[in-house]
Amino acid sequence: MLTIQNQTDHNNSVPPQTKTISNHYDYNKVFQFLENKGQELYGPKFQLHEKDTPIIYKLAAYFLQDESICQAHDIDLQKGIMLTGPIGCGKTSMMTILRYLPQQQDRYMMKSVRDITFEFIQEGYDIIHRYSRGKLYSTEFRNYCFDDLGTEKNMKHFGNECNVLAEILLSRYDLFIAGKLKTHITTNLSATELEESYGNRLRSRLREMVNLIGFDMGVQDKRK
Repeated sequence: MLTIQNQTDHNNSVPPQTKTISNHYDYNKVFQFLENKGQELYGPKFQLHEKDTPIIYKLAAYFLQDESICQAHDIDLQKGIMLTGPIGCGKTSMMTILRYLPQQQDRYMMKSVRDITFEFIQEGYDIIHRYSRGKLYSTEFRNYCFDDLGTEKNMKHFGNECNVLAEILLSRYDLFIAGKLKTHITTNLSATELEESYGNRLRSRLREMVNLIGFDMGVQDKRK
């Protein structure tokens, strides 16, 4: 099991004199819960890695709405999360198990961006509405984690080409400003690559919508 120690380790580190128990939570117990949930979902070989402790600590604090810890790490609780890192670092599995930390009203659905683009081919522009505005006053999921942003391609519907995820995210920005929803994202892309793929307008909106938390780009592929 991971433990939080009083140590400093570059930009993603837990700061000196960080306690394992904050004002509200014992994070060693939180880590144990996450590891148990991971083993339940992915099998007994699943484990949290010691090198990922600083990242998991920030993410757990965010989803538990631990204001003091988030403030110390400049994490805005009004924004969503963009989790970045190389292929195989564990972004998808981490965001999947973290779904079980928030209160019910803040829970989100994981959705592959590739699946969304395939749905767009079949159903057209209604898909953009479904994943952006949805039904404002229903109990269906409206908070999403769009998984692997950047792996999809522009799609055509009746000959009209559309950057589906860009349109969805721009629409969700309007509701984010109104305080009605949050958006979470995982991606392998850098900020420059995001701008090349989606344009400066969306990159600017994303800065307002999400907290950027990233795995070290040198982390090994955990699937090997």
